[in-house]
Amino acid sequence: MNSTCSVRSGPFPAYICLIMQFSSSLIENAVNEFASLPGIGKKTALRMVLHLLKQSPDRVRDFGEKISKMRKEIKFCQRCFNVSDADICSICSNSMRKQDLVCVVENLRDVIAIESTQQYNGVYHVLGGVISPLDGIGPEQLNIEGLIYRVGKEQISEMLFALSPNIQGDTTIYYIQKKLQGVPVKITTIARGIAFGGELEYADEMTLARSITNRMPVDSYMGR
Repeated sequence: MNSTCSVRSGPFPAYICLIMQFSSSLIENAVNEFASLPGIGKKTALRMVLHLLKQSPDRVRDFGEKISKMRKEIKFCQRCFNVSDADICSICSNSMRKQDLVCVVENLRDVIAIESTQQYNGVYHVLGGVISPLDGIGPEQLNIEGLIYRVGKEQISEMLFALSPNIQGDTTIYYIQKKLQGVPVKITTIARGIAFGGELEYADEMTLARSITNRMPVDSYMGR
């Protein structure tokens, strides 16, 4: 037996429990695995498992093998740290993109969000997070040194910060800007069409596209 509980709002809050009874521990284990994924509740997990149960064994095996292969064979680009099928990702190896314009993002989801706007034609650098002392994340845990190395080695003309507009994002921008003090590179950030405290990946494509197009110097944004 498995159960999930939620609190019903109102003048007299009450606990509403969804009790799931399984005649098969295999089904129960599969539901629990799907429910462990972000954004997936027990009901949705159960629907997924029942859907797979209706498929042929070959189809389910193919599904599982693709997930396993992705996790086992995925690589990280040696240049920008984006996910890749090869040592250098398809964006970095694309000669049609502006190799001297680097967009600095927090994670893969932000790369996907920006690419969806079709308004950016440079390359990326994925930090793998942002500086957040309260969460125990410092500069040494991020791909910051790789970025500093790229600026020194490659002929980078502009570095565009596309980090979520919050305290952690601004702290990261400030830190990297200080590390690059005296280096002849233009440092800009996306325009704040995105509300402070928001997450970049949840911004609509039009707002994000305009923020990229109307980017501003970091010094202007940081108030110095």
